[in-house]
Amino acid sequence: MSPVLPISVPRPARMRRRPVRRPVSLLPFCPETPDPKPEAGPPARGTTGWRKGSPEAPTADCPPPQLPTSRAPLVGIARLAAKSPVAATRRQSAEKPEYFFLPVKSILNRCDSARVPFDWTVNPYRGCEFGCKYCYARYTHEYMEIDGGEFERKIFVKQDSAVLLARDIDAKYSYEAKAEDGGTRVEHIAIGTATDPYQPAEKEYGVTRACLEELVKREGLSVSVITKSNQIVRDIDLLKHIAARSALTINITITTLRPRLARLLEPRAPRPDLRVAAVKQLRDAGLNVGISASPLLPGINEGELEAIAEATKAAGAQWFFSGVLFLMPSSAKQFLPFIREKFPKLAKQYEQWYAHNAYPPEEFREKITQRVRKIREKFGFASRPWDGISTIVQPAQMRLGWDVGVISDSIRSCAAG
Repeated sequence: MSPVLPISVPRPARMRRRPVRRPVSLLPFCPETPDPKPEAGPPARGTTGWRKGSPEAPTADCPPPQLPTSRAPLVGIARLAAKSPVAATRRQSAEKPEYFFLPVKSILNRCDSARVPFDWTVNPYRGCEFGCKYCYARYTHEYMEIDGGEFERKIFVKQDSAVLLARDIDAKYSYEAKAEDGGTRVEHIAIGTATDPYQPAEKEYGVTRACLEELVKREGLSVSVITKSNQIVRDIDLLKHIAARSALTINITITTLRPRLARLLEPRAPRPDLRVAAVKQLRDAGLNVGISASPLLPGINEGELEAIAEATKAAGAQWFFSGVLFLMPSSAKQFLPFIREKFPKLAKQYEQWYAHNAYPPEEFREKITQRVRKIREKFGFASRPWDGISTIVQPAQMRLGWDVGVISDSIRSCAAG
């Protein structure tokens, strides 16, 4: 960190005036003035460097079709990030990330992407210390004018999250949103879509727990949590209270059972066996838990799908899903060099598939879809819980009925689809 000191600019003797004090950005990576020579705009469609992206409208937590590349005066979240104060930490390790308090104005963010089955997202932090090599969410740092490579090194803690969440639910959330069949449904809130809500920062700042404490006060919500961390078992007490009053599901991400591979791909995430153990603890507490074996990395972990399914089924997991690696430009910039270094034999294939596209060929994706479907059938998994939990609410009671038997039958029917 460069010292936050004013800069005195002397004048020639004959024009001597009081020294001019120019403010210096708190964070050296966020300039306060525009670059006098803006970078060129994005490459034209079909030319070298052009990439296909998500077709949906961009939001803070949903992949945008294209990020601006030219620099401009900082506004919005970028300006807030540039002025965010350093957050004190008890950690002494030289490898610890930098923490900052981010004074956000809202924490419940609308997600209009057709690719995901939720309406709202809650991300208590920006950036994630787990440092997963493939993480698609690195682009969220670019909204703050920070390079995606800093995603695991500069962590922003959202201030007053619980207070903001209470206000946002009252102002934005709908218990009677329009459903595709013409009826009404409860809008779904997904916690942890862009950063892990149980990364190491949570032990110090407790933003995720504060948000859960607010959700305990509500009823009739539809909520899910997704994490790679066994730290979630700390909050079993709150999760049980939420599940008694609202529809709650928990997704644990396990991409490999091999500790060495996990450490390579997800450097600071908890070991796979700890995650499997967390599944059992959550299920023993009566909570609804499923497995995300995403992303599937071609040639790296695709051979482990069945083993992951078998191990997590034994731990009590109720559903299982996996999707092939989705690689946005900011992530490709980090991931492709990693592949060239650690998996050189796969480098050519990855370059061909991802150099100009966010997804691999459709033929390969369909092959994996069929394979996952067979694995679910073999072990008796549902596919996803969404259709089973995002059901119609009784408006008069503002309550979502939670009949485990009915829900189980519903999500089993999803598995055949």
